[in-house]
Amino acid sequence: MVKKLEADKTLSDSELADLLETDIYDSSLFEAADRVRRSIYGTDVYIRGLIEFTNYCKNNCYYCGIRGKNNKLNRYRLSHDDILSCCKTGYELGFRTFVLQGGEDDHYKEEIIYKIVSGIKTNYPDCAVTLSIGEKTYKNYKAYFEAGADRYLLRHETADDEHYKKLHPENMSLENRKECLHNLKEIGYQVGSGFMVGSPFQKTEHLIKDIRFLQELEPEMIGIGPYITHKDTPFKNEKSGSLELTLRLLAVLRLMFPYVLLPATTALGTITPDGRELGLKAGANVVMPNLSPVNVRKQYSLYDNKICTGEEAAECRACLGRRVNSAGYQIVVSRGDVKK
Repeated sequence: MVKKLEADKTLSDSELADLLETDIYDSSLFEAADRVRRSIYGTDVYIRGLIEFTNYCKNNCYYCGIRGKNNKLNRYRLSHDDILSCCKTGYELGFRTFVLQGGEDDHYKEEIIYKIVSGIKTNYPDCAVTLSIGEKTYKNYKAYFEAGADRYLLRHETADDEHYKKLHPENMSLENRKECLHNLKEIGYQVGSGFMVGSPFQKTEHLIKDIRFLQELEPEMIGIGPYITHKDTPFKNEKSGSLELTLRLLAVLRLMFPYVLLPATTALGTITPDGRELGLKAGANVVMPNLSPVNVRKQYSLYDNKICTGEEAAECRACLGRRVNSAGYQIVVSRGDVKK
């Protein structure tokens, strides 16, 4: 089955189900994913400087620690100057992509995001700017793009409508999430989507729907990571996702989308100490260390026990470099654009 996937870049639903549901460790799957990844990207690993600039959010997704109704969280917002200072530090450390991530915070009006993005592009014209700030209007997305934003990350989280409703309040819809993703593609962004692995109520059939949606969308980036519970959410007693299934899915995605930019996420490193290294060996080629000021990192609490919340940017960058090298890869100074 692995040989067929590597050759044809797809499997039937029943074949995918068999591959995802197995309890048997199959080294050939990970070897094939690594072989395909090396054929396109070599041993290069792209770094993205993550700037978590606001933990305010108007939404109340049942799984998320920064949900609006979590009144136990200390909220913060970074200023324009704060963000540019993070970029300055990151640029000196070799980052050539900055990812501005935040909750859906209406404080940051279109003109504020426009100013932030254009300011980064003016100061660092050789860098890419990625936004990850949720569902916006077509007009908003167009304005950010015209300001210089290159990429946009918006996980669909689940491509099954009923499952989506179990994870989100009634005012949110999968239909709108998908429309946003298609709008981003139409405008010209490099688009990233993805989903949680092992989220509450998730079944194999949901994962297969996720993969089929990604085949339809053809994103440049796919972000997946294990679902991890947060103590201050309605899902606090739910079980977290598994390392094994996340790694299998990373390998499957690399084989089905050979060109894709595929992160080894912080969530992977949270559920096991060498999680990001294992992710790289399963086909991932991106890591996203944190450039946010240390004094706010613990407050961007999407899930419990998040790693690297106390490290300075330089310390985090050096540590990650050693980890990547130990896995047999190398961090490169590059925008790290997709190779299609």
